[in-house]
Amino acid sequence: MSIDWAALGQVFGISLAVTVGMVGVFTLGIVGTSRKAAPERGGTAAAVPGGAVGASSLARTGAYACFAVCAAVVAYGIYLIVA
Repeated sequence: MSIDWAALGQVFGISLAVTVGMVGVFTLGIVGTSRKAAPERGGTAAAVPGGAVGASSLARTGAYACFAVCAAVVAYGIYLIVA
């Protein structure tokens, strides 16, 4: 029995890269959903950087896209295991 060290190294490297990438994408999703909208009138809350009302909906849409990418990667991984 012999071990193909090159293939093992490739699997390790790709697994590490995908794991770090997915953690980053999921973190962007969390950050995008934690954005608070700026108060409409006379509020005492701190202003959001950028301050535009559309920025909050854009951040939330981007966060949902990040979560969709994470779900797609998980579904693909399950597909690879089952197939």
